[in-house]
Amino acid sequence: MSATTPQRVVLATRNAHKVGELRAVLAPLLPDVEVLTVDAFEGVPEVAETEVTFAGNALLKARAVAAATGVPAIADDSGISVDVLGGAPGIFSARWAGRHGDDAANLELLLAQIADVPAEHRGGAFVCAAALALPGGTSAVRTGELRGTIATAPGGSGGFGYDPVFVPAGAGRTLAEHSAEEKNAISHRGAAFRALAPLVVQALRDGTLVPPIHG
Repeated sequence: MSATTPQRVVLATRNAHKVGELRAVLAPLLPDVEVLTVDAFEGVPEVAETEVTFAGNALLKARAVAAATGVPAIADDSGISVDVLGGAPGIFSARWAGRHGDDAANLELLLAQIADVPAEHRGGAFVCAAALALPGGTSAVRTGELRGTIATAPGGSGGFGYDPVFVPAGAGRTLAEHSAEEKNAISHRGAAFRALAPLVVQALRDGTLVPPIHG
């Protein structure tokens, strides 16, 4: 790999937090990798998340961005899965209350839905699927999960989304009460990206990507 011409991957997001997390995962493995966002390219379309699984949506976005940019693309889809709700909100996590990205409304609705559920049945998990797609069409996906319980009220001022009500197993405090470093070390997204990293290494070094698609 040339020190003057870094290998590039594009992250199918405009979320700076995700870019920073992926860079942190890849840096020890490929210090010369340049992690870009879709903002670095012109004409990259917004990709509607029309699949019914995290893996399906992640693959959909990665394939579309790889095709549009000609650069290996990584995408993720994630959310919270609550046991007593049959795995919901799931892929609808970001718009559970009806409007995409309204964290306060999503939290309020989720807590109301399980208000009468006792502590021993408030289990759930954050789930993330991270996908890698090459411009030629080959793709793969890896998943990460963080088990825990749903608190009865929000706690902490860090994080975003459902972090204020999610208590990782054995932690005794919500994700919003963890530092960014602590959260990244245990998070579902970090786990998925770390699982995907060896495939990124392979793809950038020899231009191939070996199935399986899921794993």
